[in-house]
Amino acid sequence: MKKTDHSNTIPFESVKVGILLAIVGGFLDAYTFVGRGGVFANAQTGNIVLIGIEIYNRNFHKTLFAVAPVLACILGVIFVEIIKEKCPKKLAEESETVIIIVEIIIFFFIGFIPKSVNDSIVNIIVAFVSSVQIASFRRLVDSPYSTTMCTGNLRTATQSAYIAITKKNEKAFEKSIRYFKIVGGFLIGGFLGAMMTSYFGVSSIWFASIVLIITVIVVKIDKRKHA
Repeated sequence: MKKTDHSNTIPFESVKVGILLAIVGGFLDAYTFVGRGGVFANAQTGNIVLIGIEIYNRNFHKTLFAVAPVLACILGVIFVEIIKEKCPKKLAEESETVIIIVEIIIFFFIGFIPKSVNDSIVNIIVAFVSSVQIASFRRLVDSPYSTTMCTGNLRTATQSAYIAITKKNEKAFEKSIRYFKIVGGFLIGGFLGAMMTSYFGVSSIWFASIVLIITVIVVKIDKRKHA
């Protein structure tokens, strides 16, 4: 099959950047599950369902714990919109880079929060940062995707693979491969998150900062190539 040229793809929408961000997304879920109370910080769907369950059970204390990360997610989305709309024009043009730098700094400080601190506090912060990433990086080459959840990505990958096989469609084949790479990146992030959190504890989140630093470097290199 002839490979489509994606050399003009916006750097932050490239496959390699998508894979790096997916690694961070998978890592964060494993980090909070293994090291911060057995929860998936990115899974707001589960938290919303839990809110309904706890309201039915009239367990309002647990309801508040479930509401907190959902509110953090909402605030993260609002934060992204404020950066894009209110920042000076020159800074707004680099909003994705600014957002990643914010993530790097937050993860760096989370690594210093000891296990003695209530896990809910850390999970709320991670939920906020995850929503910032979701709201900021939404396109993979020419299609929407998510860097912190896999259901939609897996659906698109499978659907595209089916079209590629049944219709002999080259573009669908390439699209399927792109999305399966993102799912693979998330899986790698989950594996590394579980392994590193088990060995290094709460400070292992610094790995996410390192991956994001690499992401910024990759984007800068790509921008220079296409300048």
